Amino acid sequence: MSSVVVVGTQWGDEGKGKIVDLLTRYADYVVRFQGGNNAGHTLVVEGKKYIFHIIPSGILYQDKKCMIGNGVIIDPAVLIREMDQLQEQGLEVKPDRLMISERAHLIMPYHASLDQAKEAALASAQKIGTTGRGIGPCYMDKVGRVGLRACDLLDDALFREKLAAVVEEKNFLLTEKFHCPPLVLEQIYRSYKEYAEKLIPYFGNVSVELDVARKSNKNILFEGAQGTHLDIDHGTYPFVTSSNTIAGNACNGAGFGPAHIDAVVGIMKAYTTRVGAGPFPTELFDETGNELQEKGHEFGATTGRRRRCGWLDGVVVSDATRLNGLTGLAVTKLDVLSGQKTIKFATAYESAGQRLSAMPSNIRQASEVTPIYESLAGWQKDIETVRSYEDLPQQAKEYIKRIEDFVGIPADIVSVGPDRVETLLLRNPFDK
Repeated sequence: MSSVVVVGTQWGDEGKGKIVDLLTRYADYVVRFQGGNNAGHTLVVEGKKYIFHIIPSGILYQDKKCMIGNGVIIDPAVLIREMDQLQEQGLEVKPDRLMISERAHLIMPYHASLDQAKEAALASAQKIGTTGRGIGPCYMDKVGRVGLRACDLLDDALFREKLAAVVEEKNFLLTEKFHCPPLVLEQIYRSYKEYAEKLIPYFGNVSVELDVARKSNKNILFEGAQGTHLDIDHGTYPFVTSSNTIAGNACNGAGFGPAHIDAVVGIMKAYTTRVGAGPFPTELFDETGNELQEKGHEFGATTGRRRRCGWLDGVVVSDATRLNGLTGLAVTKLDVLSGQKTIKFATAYESAGQRLSAMPSNIRQASEVTPIYESLAGWQKDIETVRSYEDLPQQAKEYIKRIEDFVGIPADIVSVGPDRVETLLLRNPFDK
């Protein structure tokens, strides 16, 4: 039995969905442990595109059990719509294949309304770049102990009582502070009662079932959303998400003891991207940046927003290695760099005459650092058809080797294209 955690090492969008899909073939259980529908995984399998926002991408495998942990916040309307879309693609999601933690918090309509109203009220320079899907306000209610959970849907009277109290408070904020129209309690109640009828068969105790699985020598794969530098504690605050994205939260977000984690795989795009506002030291504003964006099809799976692009930031990946306790890397989109004569790799920052080896916690300083680059030779060969690491161009292998040496851990996986088959598995993290 092995338990493996997959996390992003940058600002999200590293290709976690594809790597999770690859590793799922070796797993018995696939568990999503944090975030909400502000994140998305895009998979291409045999030329067919699948986009996931809440359901673990392991659902594509008929013999796997998928779980949504207590650390995930769930918009029932989005979840049901995702189930319906998968069914339209010929994949029915049944309760015997998907369990939803009864302790998971629910995203409510007032969360999205407040999210959008607050962002709209900010000055341009202060905007966070939120997706407006209610993620932050939902986590605020969770921490404030006024959130509604999946288990509340099991008790109709309790759900209505708690909902009525919260709607009164949220409507006061919406109307008095943000001058927005109020929400109607009865409409929300009726909608969520309908959602409950569809979702209650999926509710269960994820922690208990995972413990049974562990004791039965099952392989468990934990997948997170976003990336390390969007972590609420360790990211480029306040330009972060509202949950802990690092590997340690796999235990909190699923009810799984930390002593039982065997490996942590960090997904690292071969260059760097970021969606929304916030520091991005290696961002490119030239033709190379545009080329990476276009060749890499860098648009958010959830928002459709254009991703900012830049050279690989070794400081960011080094921080992620430390914060997550990474045991291996998965390098994705290596093929996008094909055709570059020279590839740059940031190994440190310069700030006020000082050399920095970690991202500054001060957001102003983080926004003003200058990356210190190494230059490596690029390669011209198209590598999407490569199926063996030995067949990669020598320059591509040297680039990967430099990354391995810099962060001090090996590359377990190298992705050379978007399709499932365009992936080189060098070491299987489930093999202890």
